[in-house]
Amino acid sequence: MAVSAKDARKYLTKYKRLDLAVDAYYNNPPTPAPQASTSKLNALFDKYKDGDDITIDGTIKLCEDLDVNPEDVVLLAVAYELKSPSMGQWSRKGWVDGWKALGVDTIDGMKTTLQKLREQLATDTDYFRHVYNYTFEFSRPPGQRSLGLDMAQGFWQILIPHGLQGGALAHVPSAAQDEDGDDSMDGSGGPEEGWKDDYTQWWSEFLEKNGTKGVSKDVWQMFFEFVRTIDSKFEKYDAEAAWPSTIDDFVEYAKNRVEGNA
Repeated sequence: MAVSAKDARKYLTKYKRLDLAVDAYYNNPPTPAPQASTSKLNALFDKYKDGDDITIDGTIKLCEDLDVNPEDVVLLAVAYELKSPSMGQWSRKGWVDGWKALGVDTIDGMKTTLQKLREQLATDTDYFRHVYNYTFEFSRPPGQRSLGLDMAQGFWQILIPHGLQGGALAHVPSAAQDEDGDDSMDGSGGPEEGWKDDYTQWWSEFLEKNGTKGVSKDVWQMFFEFVRTIDSKFEKYDAEAAWPSTIDDFVEYAKNRVEGNA
């Protein structure tokens, strides 16, 4: 039985071990996605389009029909799935191919799929990474290499809490696990703590104080890894690793705030 990359990732993420994932797949294989109708999807696209594409006005109407706030984090997952070329814009090909791959061709079906995508974005680290990286690409202004600070801050404010709450951004301890396989300790007798919700605001405030105007692709992508691996006291940061200098400087800023010196 052939296994799609998407299904393989799903089972490995859930069961962590290859042997358990394989057993689970064969004992409880995924239900084949229903075949979506190209004609129905084209008709829906025509309902919302303005010219060749669906643009801002059509997107707002679509959100109303889907009962979703235009600023809901799940729309970033939809943008990834439908390969949105830019914010609030959807091409016919991306729309049809994307929804067909998801197996839906009605508004009710899309509502259900949005709930599934929201959960996957919250819990699946690999999926979160894909959506996170795509967010930078599709929201970056044409011809620009960086993303404006205000826009980057807005995306971080909805993405990071979502991933922290669901586990997609669960802390990866910087120290090796002990011989018994227990999590490394932070000195308090429990698992090492990582990024906290308040730190996302600290990061935004630091960038503003630093006079940052735009966020580069390197900083955007490395920030994802930083959030997952840094300890809550910023003590185990490896300054010799290939982190962007912006993150180097933030660690010093954050240490001072943790110690009550800022």
